[in-house]
Amino acid sequence: MDLFAHEIGHGLPVLIIHGWQMNSQVEEMDFEPIFSTTTGLRRIYVDLPGHGRTAALNIKNLDDIYARLVEFIDRRLGTERFLLVGSSCGAYLARAIAVRYIRQVDGLLLRVPVVHPNNSFRDLDPFQPLVLANEQPVPAGLGNVLIQTPAYIDALKRKYEVYIAAERQADNTVLDPIRVDPDRYKLNVSSLDDKVLAPTLVVCGRQDEDVGYRDSLRLLEVYPRSTFVALDRGTHGLPVDETGLFEALVKDWIARVDEWRGLGRDA
Repeated sequence: MDLFAHEIGHGLPVLIIHGWQMNSQVEEMDFEPIFSTTTGLRRIYVDLPGHGRTAALNIKNLDDIYARLVEFIDRRLGTERFLLVGSSCGAYLARAIAVRYIRQVDGLLLRVPVVHPNNSFRDLDPFQPLVLANEQPVPAGLGNVLIQTPAYIDALKRKYEVYIAAERQADNTVLDPIRVDPDRYKLNVSSLDDKVLAPTLVVCGRQDEDVGYRDSLRLLEVYPRSTFVALDRGTHGLPVDETGLFEALVKDWIARVDEWRGLGRDA
């Protein structure tokens, strides 16, 4: 069974892979305002197995999800060149995809990437709010709120509406046993750390409680043409309210991809 995919635009394909328990609509919320102002890009937002509008069927581990993603790429893109975007666990999958299709991938964007699928190996800082609430208490249900101002909380609420809808749509009876088992929630591919020369953007949250940012620093050696950013005020859900800087980083990445493609992928 093929993955559900929502395509927007025409031109160079951009395959966008969401994170765990999320779906394509989560990625569209953050990336479409940027990509829609850039001509010549065919955005392909996929729902992974057990997420969004793609049935889980018989997946047992992350390798099964990776295999279904490979089948989708082979059917949908064939030998086309394309760009690759991944968030969180989707970035972990994107790294493996970039190596498998290294002759076709012209650019790689990793947002808050999972580096260690096993939570116990992650280098994380304890949560500490940067800006405390002055008068009104933080609404329940938002978890730890980094910037406790009305404007930030309103922006976070809008994101959470999409997150909660995605989590409810996910097939958690299949996904939860995978997520809690370190042997199932990892990719068994030997070439994950092979160097990829395509222009790469790695965006981490300086205050990311889920994956942190220090583990991702070693990706600078894996991607020689990479820009690495650890955004202050950045959580695992970045961007929340400061979207302008994120947009500037993504557009700079697109410009570097265009230059590299124009020079024949050799510069």
